[in-house]
Amino acid sequence: MRSFLQEVKQTSVVAATSAGTTNVNGTVLDMLGFEGVAFTAMFGTLTSTAVTGIKVQHGDLANGSDMADLAGTALAIADTGSGKCLTSEVIKPRKRYVRVVVTRGTANAVIDRVLAFQFTADKMPVTQDATTIVGTEQTIQPAAGTA
Repeated sequence: MRSFLQEVKQTSVVAATSAGTTNVNGTVLDMLGFEGVAFTAMFGTLTSTAVTGIKVQHGDLANGSDMADLAGTALAIADTGSGKCLTSEVIKPRKRYVRVVVTRGTANAVIDRVLAFQFTADKMPVTQDATTIVGTEQTIQPAAGTA
């Protein structure tokens, strides 16, 4: 039986970030043992005229010093998109390390959080990131009743 919690590693790669206009680099992820990754960026208040989005980068170095943009990964959110999300998925990145970059400019944009979901793991169950996930529960065919 397939299981999200056993097959997908979840990591918070950008914490809540107050209003601003500077780009925010996400935590560098090691893709060794995973086939793909999806980044979901959740936004708070986007001020009128804010130019906001995400893009994905990759590199060979774990410290992220050689990161380069991945073609076709840039997404933008309208300044009317307060409270909405953007998701970019990369399958089989060509380099071992990846990160998301939240791009912000012109006017203030609030980042609620960015989560990364690494999937199609070589070894299961995956070990969840303890700084992101503090508890999990899996039920199979649960009956109605008290949660």
